[in-house]
Order: sequence, then C-alpha cells, then structure tokens
Amino acid sequence: MSKLKIAIQKSGRLSEKSLDLLKECGIKFSNGDRKLKAEAQNFPLEVLFLRDDDIPQYVEQGVADAGILGENEVWEKEKQVDEVEKLGFAACRLSLAIPKDENYSGLSYFEGKRIATSYPKILRKFFGIKGISVIIEEIGGSVEIATGIGLADAIFDIVGTGSTLLMNGLKEVEVVTKSEAVLIAGKNLSEENIGLLDKLLFRIKAVKNASENKYILLNAPDSSVNAICSLLPGIKSPTIVPLSDSGWSSVHSVVKEDEFWDVIDQLKLFGAQGILVVPIEKMII
Repeated sequence: MSKLKIAIQKSGRLSEKSLDLLKECGIKFSNGDRKLKAEAQNFPLEVLFLRDDDIPQYVEQGVADAGILGENEVWEKEKQVDEVEKLGFAACRLSLAIPKDENYSGLSYFEGKRIATSYPKILRKFFGIKGISVIIEEIGGSVEIATGIGLADAIFDIVGTGSTLLMNGLKEVEVVTKSEAVLIAGKNLSEENIGLLDKLLFRIKAVKNASENKYILLNAPDSSVNAICSLLPGIKSPTIVPLSDSGWSSVHSVVKEDEFWDVIDQLKLFGAQGILVVPIEKMII
C-alpha cells in the first residue's frame, strides 16, 4: 500500500507546530529519540525530519511527496513545487533593519549599501523591482551581528517580536514581505498519493476552520432575533430554539472570533443575555 511521505523541519518551533497539526488531524505516530523518520499508526503517512531549507529540493525531486515549512524558504529556494495550503501558524515578517542610531529616509537609503542576509534571492528580487542597486552579503546565520562587525550596513532577516534586533543595536525600517507555514507538494505525485494528499488536506482544513471560528450561544428576546441573526450569519444560518420563557429564544451560530468582538456591544444592545463562546474541535464545511 502506498504511503504519503511528508517532510517537516527536524527541530524548532515550526517542527513542534507541524507535529501538533498532524496530531490534531487525528494522525498518531511516535518519534522517540528524534529519529529521521516516523510512520503513522492509523494513516498511510511517513514523516521525514529534515532541515527546513532542504525540504523544497526533496519535494521537487520526489524524495518527499509533500512538506510543511515557511513560505520564505519556498520563495528563496525557487524549486518546482506547488503551494497547496497556507497553514495559519509560524507567522513572521522578512524585514530590513539598520543600526538604531542611523537616520532612515526611505528605501533610497539603501542605494549602494551592503546588506547581509540568508535570503539573497528574495532581497535581490525586491530591490530589482524597486530599481535600487545594493550589494548583498550572503551569510548562513547570525545575520544580526553583521553590522556590528563591519560586514554590512544593514540586514535583511526574519523578524518575530523584534527583540533580537534591539539586542543587537538594530531597528526595523521596512517590511519586505510576510510569511507563514505552508503545505507544499511535488508536481509529479501518483494518483494514489494525490488521493492521500487530498484526504490529509481535508483534515487540515477542518482543523484550520475550527481554530479560526467559535461556537456561540446566547438567549435573546424574539423581537431581536432577526437583527441578531444578521450580525451572526453562521455557516448558512443560525439555529433558533424557543425557550420555555415566552417571547425568548436561544440563538446558536458559528462566528470568527475576531468578528465576534466587533459585534459584542451590538448584541448586548439587542438584549442578548447568557452569551457563551465555545471552542470548536473540528469544523467541516
């Protein structure tokens, strides 16, 4: 029986998030002592643990059928793979940073400057579009110290909170692009493995939908039910259940969490009471 081979980062936060996603998809496997691969017990899947910057090449060459990694690595490696689904975690930005005491006047500041980065292709494309000439110093790690040791005038790197920049006397001045974890796949999968990837993607979307939405229950006077339903449209329409108290109903719906906070005051104005917001484990649309 065919198995879908999926590559994920062998260590780090992205690795843990990727493993958590597979487990939330109901896939059980063991990776004791950090082996280089692990087989699922209840799904035809084999997980390969690799360096994240190697994953696009392995997927292109068919060593792995699919992979989970940051979009930034996909863009930088420029391999022949398909981006199948954004996964909604490991969000970051790729930014330009300069010494904190420098005056920044806009992108023209970088004309003729030396910029240290681990992502030369992304950076070269960005400045090429802007028509600005820069000197790119490609380095493999510890990009933040490049200005302090005289290697470069600025850096281009992944930024999360920005605390690492501050620790190294830098300030973020331009966000070039934003990245998150993505599921990629090879372009020459067998029909059987395309089917397995579709099944995995179905589970991933159910987990994603659940994480982005909440189940909401509230009690409201019947005179306000139509107005409340217009605020909480749900997947198709809310469920309305009459209460034992005459003139009152219970309204059940699904709503994106951030949208709920936008309408909470209006719900209260319409007389909503006993509002409950409940997590959803899986959500299939």
